[in-house]
Amino acid sequence: MQDLTLTNLLTLNEDTRFPVSGRELHQRLGIESNYTTWLDRMCAYGFEEHKDFESYFPNLESGARGGQNKLDHHLTLSMAKELCMIQRTDVGRQVRRYLIEVENAWNSPDQVMARALKVADQTIGRLQGEVLHLQAANSELTVQKQVMQPKADYFDDLVDRNLLTNFRETAKQLGVKEKKFVDFLLTHKYIYRDKRGRLMPYADRDGGLFSIKETINEKTNWSGTQTLITPKGRETFRLLTQGL
Repeated sequence: MQDLTLTNLLTLNEDTRFPVSGRELHQRLGIESNYTTWLDRMCAYGFEEHKDFESYFPNLESGARGGQNKLDHHLTLSMAKELCMIQRTDVGRQVRRYLIEVENAWNSPDQVMARALKVADQTIGRLQGEVLHLQAANSELTVQKQVMQPKADYFDDLVDRNLLTNFRETAKQLGVKEKKFVDFLLTHKYIYRDKRGRLMPYADRDGGLFSIKETINEKTNWSGTQTLITPKGRETFRLLTQGL
């Protein structure tokens, strides 16, 4: 048998289940009948497309033009070995032994380890690429956050302040005179006046009723802290001040 290990008879790699060319096997076995006629006859032994072989047109896959685009098939090793055995010829036995030797070499511990290391290298390379991509995306998000954070803080503060009201506004919403409302809070120990006369909430009576905010008056250039009442505080004091 000449040049048994050459040409395109067998192509083993980690990506294919069908490494044997049907036409190459037909040629190497020295079959005299037409290839497609022979393969149709062999399929009568129970071989199934997509399970034991795949049909394809070489010229279409290679992009070649001109000439006859002959139908070929990718065969599994198991099918190829069975076809060799079915021929009951010396050439068939030689080709079958060759296929077995190649398969054994392919499945040897050294080759399995080599393929595993190759896959591991590819996986590591892919993961490194994904990490770099994520790092780049994270860096971009960090920059965007740094750019947007002051705006977000500003709008959060704006929304927050729109929900908060001072003592005068709260008293007006509750339908109570401001002095009576403040006296009520002082009497019931919700607030007190500090040394500078500012109304401040007692820490143990706060419970989310008040919020202390830094305040700046751009007209007078005055800055300081101001005690404001939260929505929870307004509802609480609405219930407590009924009848005032």
